[in-house]
Amino acid sequence: MSANPFDLTGQVALVTGANTGLGQAIAVGMAQAGADIVAVGRSAPDETAELVAQAGRKLHAVGADLSTTEPIGRVVFEAYAAAGRLDILVNNAGIIRRADSLDFTEEDWDAVIDTNLKTVFFLSQAVARRWVADGRGGKIINVVSMLSFQGGMRVPSYTAAKSGLAGVTKTLCNEWAAKGINVNGLAPGYFATNNTAALQADETRNQQILDRIPAGRWGQPADLAGAAVFLASRAADYMHGAIVPVDGGWLAR
Repeated sequence: MSANPFDLTGQVALVTGANTGLGQAIAVGMAQAGADIVAVGRSAPDETAELVAQAGRKLHAVGADLSTTEPIGRVVFEAYAAAGRLDILVNNAGIIRRADSLDFTEEDWDAVIDTNLKTVFFLSQAVARRWVADGRGGKIINVVSMLSFQGGMRVPSYTAAKSGLAGVTKTLCNEWAAKGINVNGLAPGYFATNNTAALQADETRNQQILDRIPAGRWGQPADLAGAAVFLASRAADYMHGAIVPVDGGWLAR
């Protein structure tokens, strides 16, 4: 075992939504720390695979639409078949729908809750069942949000899902910590990704956001990688049920 507590050499991380944005940055960061990656998502993670290869690690792609729980059993089976083991689960995949709450549709409510909360719980359950059956632990990292702490505007189902996921992170910690499974959350602030393109393009809203962030800039996806590696590593072995904001100081303002 390496003396470096942040070393992930020999481990395998399953990262959902690893083809772009925050998921890609987390996957690449973990590869640079020594982990092989199982990337789960709807589209082929070709760019992520190239970046992981540059870090000297392997990426196994598993195609799945996580808008329902249907593929979960197959995802876990294929991950173990391809990589031989799983040590880390990063629940990053998510969607967002924006509309005034007076006009918000049931379809947009269900789509976001199903992807961002329901599937995350049942994927965590499936992986944890395997770990418990194998008599071993692991690390689960749920990507939550600033809206796990705040209400936001025009994103009621996203706020509900991410607030719910913060709660699920804590309840799974309470049940699974004694089984050697660490369940923690990462709460990104305002990051420049596809999900926030509309906010970045809105000149007024963009300026309001920048004025609130003490660091004075949007986060870049790579800014999240270090915190993810930390929570996945031995350095965080005594962290259970924590929600770690990576937000440029947004919550402190």
